[in-house]
Amino acid sequence: MRVQGDPNHPFTAGFLCTKVNRYLERTYHPERLLHPLKRVGRKGRGEFVAVTWGEALRDIATRLRAIAAGPHGAQAILPYSYCGTMGMLQGQSMDRRFFNAIGASKLDRTICSTAGAWGMRMTVGANVGADAEGLPSSDLVILWGTNTLTANPHLWPFVRKARDGGARVLCIDPIRTRTADQCDEWLPIRPGTDAALALGMMHVLFAEGLQDDAYLAQHTLGAEQLRERAREYPPDRVASLTGLPAERIVTLAREYGRAKAAFLRINYGLQRHGGGAMAVRTIACLPAITGHWRRTGGGVQLSTSANFKYNTAALERPELSPDGRTINMIRLGDALTAADAGVGGPPVQALVVYNSNPAAVAPDRNVVLTGLRREDLFTVVLDHFQTDTADYADYVLPATTQLEHLDVHLAYGHHYATLNRPAIAPLGACKPNTQIFRELAAAMGLTDPCFADDDETLVRQALSSADPKMATVTYDALMAHGWVRLNVPTPYVPYAEGGFLTPSGKCEFYSARMEAMGLDPLPNFTPPHEFPEEVPELAARFPIALVSSPRHQFLNSTFVNIKSLRRDAEPEVMVHPADAAPRSLVDGMPVVVFNDRGAFSATARVTDAVRQGVAWAPSVWWGKLTGDGHNANETTSQRTTDMGNGPVFYDNLVEIAPAE
Repeated sequence: MRVQGDPNHPFTAGFLCTKVNRYLERTYHPERLLHPLKRVGRKGRGEFVAVTWGEALRDIATRLRAIAAGPHGAQAILPYSYCGTMGMLQGQSMDRRFFNAIGASKLDRTICSTAGAWGMRMTVGANVGADAEGLPSSDLVILWGTNTLTANPHLWPFVRKARDGGARVLCIDPIRTRTADQCDEWLPIRPGTDAALALGMMHVLFAEGLQDDAYLAQHTLGAEQLRERAREYPPDRVASLTGLPAERIVTLAREYGRAKAAFLRINYGLQRHGGGAMAVRTIACLPAITGHWRRTGGGVQLSTSANFKYNTAALERPELSPDGRTINMIRLGDALTAADAGVGGPPVQALVVYNSNPAAVAPDRNVVLTGLRREDLFTVVLDHFQTDTADYADYVLPATTQLEHLDVHLAYGHHYATLNRPAIAPLGACKPNTQIFRELAAAMGLTDPCFADDDETLVRQALSSADPKMATVTYDALMAHGWVRLNVPTPYVPYAEGGFLTPSGKCEFYSARMEAMGLDPLPNFTPPHEFPEEVPELAARFPIALVSSPRHQFLNSTFVNIKSLRRDAEPEVMVHPADAAPRSLVDGMPVVVFNDRGAFSATARVTDAVRQGVAWAPSVWWGKLTGDGHNANETTSQRTTDMGNGPVFYDNLVEIAPAE
């Protein structure tokens, strides 16, 4: 048995990423959970006994009913999930119906992309951008805050085609990633200063007449105000903020302005700081200034997800839910440890976790673990493995992998919807999330007919969309081909003639919506919360900016337990030689990375692949698979972004010292 890609797929072309290449090893892993488990030891010890599904579901239902009938009501029950198991069915269908019907607290699922999505929304109207299949027509490619070979490897063949056609390929990143090594040039920017660089480019574009006046006049709003704002960011000022030479900022702007179809690929790393939404918004203005939207291969792409208009209301049934509070998943630590849940409303008395591993991935990990240790917190975890989070559960329920269930998927970098059909029967007593929540609903006595919908019915409901882009995505077409392109042209040039998805129908340099929110209506540089110039006393104690993006072999905390992907690896931290020397750090030395929130151990790698003042700790390790039980999220905070309430994982000042 083997897993392989479809060679006929226009975008993925039959190859798999490093991680999914090992999906069989993950599915048939000897430590795969195959039966429900009930806790018998102290929370965090991971001591369980096997029980039947009937016993587990009856007891879980009894406990949840008792909490819902208690003084705080069902608002004391909190679901916690994200994209550990991806797909419209296993991630946001029967589970949402269940929690809506019992009246649980809602979860604001912000941990990945909300800041960037808001930045795109306030500028072009939605997270809809350039089509990667147009890349071969580009004459300049800028990979901005994205480690493409790790996070988006199927894009790379299109980048290579652009380069074969004469395009230069640039990488803007604080870290010289494997992607940066393959580009024509690496621009080592300071973390969190991307908006300043974009504004510096605008300064030069306007000053040297490199703008497209016709496109600005016809298809943008606030061009003159933006021109005035850009005057505030001359190259010398931008150099002091970004750490890039002023002359390189000028030449970058000229390269961009003189290109005919420049492709900006940005990613979610650059929006994980206090000014992340504004950073994406500011970069997203660039193609409208130069008119690159006019041509195939021009524009900016953060994601293609907003083009996929599945019928989420039919899947989730929001009308089943009474009005109630919403808890931001970034603030799970506060929600579990404060008397008022840290966000208003009753204390959280039950936590149901699926498609996530918050004990490893949630910020401010020490506070999260303190909450998970509460003996009065009833915790249920659905997963494939006994993760860090599962160790704190009262019940662990075995879920199916992608090879064992039906689902339908959107995409983040292309325009093809995908049907996920089961290739094998569920192993052991594993069940799809959809079935687990159906059975839990029955055990809770929920009688709405929606809980009888099987997975095929759910797929058909997801596809019952009136949006024209979904016209080609039918159940029969997916069954016949496995994947179907959205009803958009090839290549897709969404704003060639304007038609932005904003209220004005134009690219909104000036946003009345942001002004109404009390925010700067124009693009600006919003510094990170822990930007050294803004917090000099904190920076004096913790002078290193830590970035903790995923290792090449990991997908956040997924795949960390696959031995072939760890390859005898260990937690590491990359440190610039100029930062290592005054701290007496030597390559290969055990070190401690710390701040006031916590600490973790790692092996130092002294390298010029990070810029001075920056460290990189490839993540996200399970605590139980590290030498000291800690990971980089010991040091990250529960603060949120300027818009979208997203996380600030890379807005994190630390110090590094030799281990005792």
